[in-house]
Amino acid sequence: MKARLVIASRNEKKKKELLQIIGDLNLEVATLNDFPGAPEVEEDGLTFHDNAVKKAREIAQFTGCMTLADDSGLEVDALGGLPGVHSARFAGEPSDDERNNQKLLQMLEGIPAPERTARFRCVIAIAFPDGRVETAEGTCEGRIGFLPKGSAGFGYDPLFIPDGFDMTFAELSPEVKNSISHRGKALQKALKLLQSIRSD
Repeated sequence: MKARLVIASRNEKKKKELLQIIGDLNLEVATLNDFPGAPEVEEDGLTFHDNAVKKAREIAQFTGCMTLADDSGLEVDALGGLPGVHSARFAGEPSDDERNNQKLLQMLEGIPAPERTARFRCVIAIAFPDGRVETAEGTCEGRIGFLPKGSAGFGYDPLFIPDGFDMTFAELSPEVKNSISHRGKALQKALKLLQSIRSD
């Protein structure tokens, strides 16, 4: 019988991205869309780590299944690390990628290219119904462009140009993005744990 892994998100794009990385594991993957009564976990932590662990623990307790949660966001040096843990709702409620990107560009108006350095950071937490939690972290350094480019990905992908590339995350193929992204790196670190669970 396949082990079940619940992704603590309703974002189907995130599920697709995660499956492209862990798809070779013999796991039955579900999302919160498969659990209509799942609670909305308030992401009130001060760090990505706090939020990821809280989401994973609460959903694991609710579903009774191994749960993977991630909290990730963009840190822009010229803005003192903003939007940080507020990345998803940077422009207010409800969360809206386009408005978030517009606000970021407005705040960076007049900032020259060399000073638009930024990084994506991701913390992944894997929680078990017994309360045990394992975490992994990944980062991807880059810079913020002046205009949105590309149609792939989500969030700030159309603005983020990773180091060593002239294209945004939203212009890169999923394979290339997953090999260098913050979430890809964090998930690769979490893969050994998932593999050991699968073989138990």
